Amino acid sequence: MDLNIKGRWALVCAASKGLGRGCAQALVQEGVNVVITARGAEALEATAQALRALNPAVTVVAVAGDITTSAGRAAALAAAPHIDILVNNAGGPPPGDFRNWSREDWLAALDANMLTPIELIKATVDGMAERGFGRIVNITSGAVKAPIDVLGLSNGARSGLTGFIAGVARQKRIAQGNVTINNLLPGLFDTDRLRQSTQAAATAQDRSYETVLEAKRQAIPAGRFGTAEEFGAFCAFLCGAHGGYFTGQNLLLDGGAYPGTF
Repeated sequence: MDLNIKGRWALVCAASKGLGRGCAQALVQEGVNVVITARGAEALEATAQALRALNPAVTVVAVAGDITTSAGRAAALAAAPHIDILVNNAGGPPPGDFRNWSREDWLAALDANMLTPIELIKATVDGMAERGFGRIVNITSGAVKAPIDVLGLSNGARSGLTGFIAGVARQKRIAQGNVTINNLLPGLFDTDRLRQSTQAAATAQDRSYETVLEAKRQAIPAGRFGTAEEFGAFCAFLCGAHGGYFTGQNLLLDGGAYPGTF
């Protein structure tokens, strides 16, 4: 299927690896020019080179920096003539016991997983509506749907973003301007984040890494972890021209792990 977004410009955050890279890769395959951001300059440039090789017809701009700062956002936004597609993404805050979290811990989580996406939406959404096309995808977490007790920082910050999106996506100026805003809620995907969280759990439980990882896999009805490539393909479809009637939604990609009806 041709998504009819060839030549568009996208900003993909935290795109040097994992789900962000999967989204950037899928967009590049569709002929979209991309600005990719991440803190690590070396890994980001390696990803940029791989994306350029994947489709030499597109422009790939790598902007290393901290997207949670105003300077980092300004640099990323200035790297494109305009933004048609925005993929908000950031690594989740660390797990732990809420009794041990300080105000600073909460503010850091809110900055990364709620306020930064809102600032980027604010900077791009009106221009999208004026041009008559815009797609915004926020990568949040399956924990928004089924909260995990040790991920309280993520539960809180990402749920705050979810509530904000539910309102702003339905503003007439945005929705009638052919601008959609949706959230993708990943379950367990084969990424560095999965490996790090598994190792932390194994250490806390005094169990082997392999045992904990296998227990996680067996809890997924699909019998496997997701891949960044399939996540990216789903994201690209939402960003395509065919997705204009789909907005303000939360889409759970978890291999069937969430057991509820709604």
